[in-house]
Amino acid sequence: MTRQPTVALLGTGTMGAGMARNIAAAGLPLRVWNRSRDKAEALAGTGTHVAGNVAEAVTGADLVVTMLFDADSVAATMEQARGALGPDAVWVQQTTVGVAGHDRLAALAGDLGVALVDAPVLGTRKPAEDGALVVLASGPEELRPRVEPVLDAIGSRTLWVGPAGAGSRLKLAANAWVLTVVEGIAESLTLARALGLDPALFLEAVSGGAMDAPYVQLKGSAMLDGDFAPAFGLDGAAKDAGLVVDAARGAGVDLAVLEAVRGHLDRALEAGHGDKDMAATFLEH
Repeated sequence: MTRQPTVALLGTGTMGAGMARNIAAAGLPLRVWNRSRDKAEALAGTGTHVAGNVAEAVTGADLVVTMLFDADSVAATMEQARGALGPDAVWVQQTTVGVAGHDRLAALAGDLGVALVDAPVLGTRKPAEDGALVVLASGPEELRPRVEPVLDAIGSRTLWVGPAGAGSRLKLAANAWVLTVVEGIAESLTLARALGLDPALFLEAVSGGAMDAPYVQLKGSAMLDGDFAPAFGLDGAAKDAGLVVDAARGAGVDLAVLEAVRGHLDRALEAGHGDKDMAATFLEH
């Protein structure tokens, strides 16, 4: 493809908005659509076309990117693209949907007659805004050159991991680690407090050592400061924890820690913290 591909980005929420700005900044012709139109309208000044509906967004698009909440929202959105997708369009599916979700969407892609690249990302709002996501791409090798312009625009690197579906599987393994770390921070801070200590001493004790990580200090400080502006929403974290547990059970693996993490996130979700950052799990400890 010698010309720049035209991109349709469906979903301009916490992640999609930053991705859209970087796609536009890379000079790729871009149409965006979001169920809540005001979120898409915020991108109008970037030279991006805000579509009134899904069919308008995908008509004539070379690449259709989905960055939504879950498999249900992706499937419902792509059904609205039926009949409007070009014969050579490629669907770049970047929503975290898990194993069963990917299989469902792969079947939908076949029904729609569109080629599918499974390419979830590692990163939250800030990396999305900075074009620094890590893309876990999977799909037919011959499609790689066609999707590279958009993957290069949104990410610092792309890791190709196998046939379509492998990206979604690796994303679950990575999210299992992230969720374990966040819950571990919350529990260590809670324990320190319950033992009569200033919980900030935990962060000070591990700072700079082998047990430390930038994420430990970032999320730990947010918990103690009560700063729960969503970089990655607790509702999404709870959904992803469920996907991890379901995939593990399907594979015959016992992930006892993730089972507990899922329960803690669900408790925080039921307490009304779904619109906060996933660090808000700390509020229910």
